[in-house]
Amino acid sequence: MPVFWKNKILLAKIEAAYGTDAAPTGAANAVLATDVTLSPMEGNDVARNLDLPWFGSQGSVAVDLHAKLSFKVELAPSGTKGTPPAWGPLLRACGMAEVIVATTSVTYNPISSGFESLSLHLWVGATQYKLSGARGTCTLRLGASAIPYLEFEFTGLFSQPAEGARPTPTLTSWKAPRVASTLNTPTFTIAGTAMVLRSFALAMGNAIEPRFLIGSESVLITDHAETIEATVEAVPLTTFNPYALAATGSTVAVSLVHGTTAGAIATIAAPAAQMQRPAGLENAQNIVEWPLRLVPTPTAGNDQWTLALT
Repeated sequence: MPVFWKNKILLAKIEAAYGTDAAPTGAANAVLATDVTLSPMEGNDVARNLDLPWFGSQGSVAVDLHAKLSFKVELAPSGTKGTPPAWGPLLRACGMAEVIVATTSVTYNPISSGFESLSLHLWVGATQYKLSGARGTCTLRLGASAIPYLEFEFTGLFSQPAEGARPTPTLTSWKAPRVASTLNTPTFTIAGTAMVLRSFALAMGNAIEPRFLIGSESVLITDHAETIEATVEAVPLTTFNPYALAATGSTVAVSLVHGTTAGAIATIAAPAAQMQRPAGLENAQNIVEWPLRLVPTPTAGNDQWTLALT
């Protein structure tokens, strides 16, 4: 009997102690994901380089073993103001703080220390793959007439795969998304100017470093460098001039609001994003579009962008 790729179950839980399996359960920690990819045994191979009286391969020793897991989840808040979304633990393991204001909001912003980690369990058929001490990076992506997604890439410590009993996942906390549209995405502004938006991406740009030393093996977040890419309809330069902003290295506020119902509104804000040199012009349906790139910069620190759910 073959193993069917679509028969997947994914669980994720924040670890109380780094690298110690948090034992996620199907009832409490199931992830509703799409486009799952797994590299279960990354690492290096150390050649033995023996001096022998004959030719031939000598084999190698596998070291620095770790695993990589990538997937997407739909960007849909919990539906209740002040209640974290089901994907909250995933963002927390990407170097994000989760700030909860009861009955009001949940806000995520980058941090520079005190990073959390995940235990990730993936079943493909009856084969269970485990990643402990997992940390990662994320790209928030939104496009016209498409489902908004959070795209995650996690790296974790290696465990030997094994056959195991499949849990029963409970997915009721994962809410249905709303496609990005004029109706569902009422606001996108740069420097206070409303723009017609084709696509938007906020890449969190975490530097993920597996670190294997004697006495310590871990996956670290050693830096993050966020970028925003947005393709918008061009406007007269008297209305908005990205070339002048890029030439002077000016920073501008970027704001995107997706959702219109209380408990299901996601607001991405970058209050001081530096405009980068525009790459060129694009032609879409004989209409000029600008592919813009901006770099969110901190002001007081760890405030270069926020994702607020209200």
